[in-house]
Amino acid sequence: MLKVIASNIFFIAASRLSREIGKVFTQHEEQKQVIVTEEMLQKLPDPVKRYLEYTGVVGKPMVQTVRLKQVGKIRKDATQPWMNFEAKQYYSVSSPSFVWIAHMKVFGLPLVRVRDYYMEGRGNILVKALSLFTVADSGGEKMDQGAMMRYLNEMMWFPSAFLGKNISFESIDASSARVTLRDLDKSVTATMYFDDEGKLTNFIAPRYRDMGNNKFELENWSTPIREYGEFEGLKLPIKGVGVWNLKEGDLEYIDVTVIDLKYNPEGPY
Repeated sequence: MLKVIASNIFFIAASRLSREIGKVFTQHEEQKQVIVTEEMLQKLPDPVKRYLEYTGVVGKPMVQTVRLKQVGKIRKDATQPWMNFEAKQYYSVSSPSFVWIAHMKVFGLPLVRVRDYYMEGRGNILVKALSLFTVADSGGEKMDQGAMMRYLNEMMWFPSAFLGKNISFESIDASSARVTLRDLDKSVTATMYFDDEGKLTNFIAPRYRDMGNNKFELENWSTPIREYGEFEGLKLPIKGVGVWNLKEGDLEYIDVTVIDLKYNPEGPY
């Protein structure tokens, strides 16, 4: 009997996950292929223009959907041990959405699954033990903001999206600019930093931090980039970290390496 119940729970959870991933590939607005041109970059702040030229997007098609794989390590806070993870992630550019599925390893075994998503203006994190039992299920307006900010940050992996009509920039100086993403009736704004070559080096923004039990605190959040590589003919960040810049000191809580990336795939992994 217990095996039957567990099997049914697993089937329901897997079906829900499949539906969410499927929506990434079906709910985006189909558009005819558009090639990025130099003219599209002319009205951007100089550091943003330099960045997009560095990535190599000029002459390449605008991206509509993305899938990627990551490996890394993650922890809740400085008192918790690091857990290794493997993750798959799916994005839609129009309308903005993502689904991230990570399996955390405890004592070398994938005992915890985390699903994070942003879709139709809503964010949610679902944590399950053994892929069956719910440990956390976080949602609400503050979760929406955090997930939307994550999406804006991760557009660095498909930079042609920064040319979308839902994106606007504000000049700051020769090495930084503010970027705003608008979706439905919501918006988030961050500051992007670039080096002289055009590399994006950091992304800093106010973001709600999930403290558990649906409690959130607005903190400064940054994602310094540690290494670039090449996928789909573009120069993209492949290694970076996530940091909560807290009053008591910086908390590095995730370390990520992208190991595979595909634009406009036919479907999920």
